[in-house]
Amino acid sequence: MTLDPKAVEALFTRGNGDYFFARWGRPIVPVIFGVDQETLAVFNGAIEAMVGLAQHKMAETDPELGANLMVFFCQDWAELGEVPHMDKLVPDIGPLTAKLIKADANQYRIFRFDKDGAISACFVFLRMDQHLAAVPADTLALSQAAQTILLWSDRAFREQSPLAKINETSVLRPEIAAVIRAAYDPVMPAMDRDASHALRLAARVVPAQ
Repeated sequence: MTLDPKAVEALFTRGNGDYFFARWGRPIVPVIFGVDQETLAVFNGAIEAMVGLAQHKMAETDPELGANLMVFFCQDWAELGEVPHMDKLVPDIGPLTAKLIKADANQYRIFRFDKDGAISACFVFLRMDQHLAAVPADTLALSQAAQTILLWSDRAFREQSPLAKINETSVLRPEIAAVIRAAYDPVMPAMDRDASHALRLAARVVPAQ
């Protein structure tokens, strides 16, 4: 399956109608909190695989934050306020926690951007409710890696996951993988708010074999 320009545009058109594309502009340095070593290895492997797909880079440390892709697991949203220095990473953590509790959400992502508009950091919050707890670690890890490698629309995967099942194994949907590869083409901008960008992106999407 391939995506036409309109379908590509929809992946980066937000609920308010604005087109907003961004990719990482610096090497990714992940750190995962609140999981055992086995799950940690699964998440790190998924992130490494996604970075490899994009032909982007990873590093040992980020000069600004130390780590720039932070994944926090919790059982209850209230736990976030107890994480040391969380208020420095996310100044509005109090109102955000209240919002997540009210919405009964089980995941949330915050992106930060550099002066050129490229992604400079991402904070992922996962509340392990009964739904997320039922998801295999490799599936959850791959899904989160896919959703943090680009700034997708808030509606991009509302109806359909970025993953597919092949022989009971979760894999990235080929058309989504193709968009990620195209998005990291060196000739493409790291950030664009003009929907015409989707035409250029779609032209570089190599059809899945």
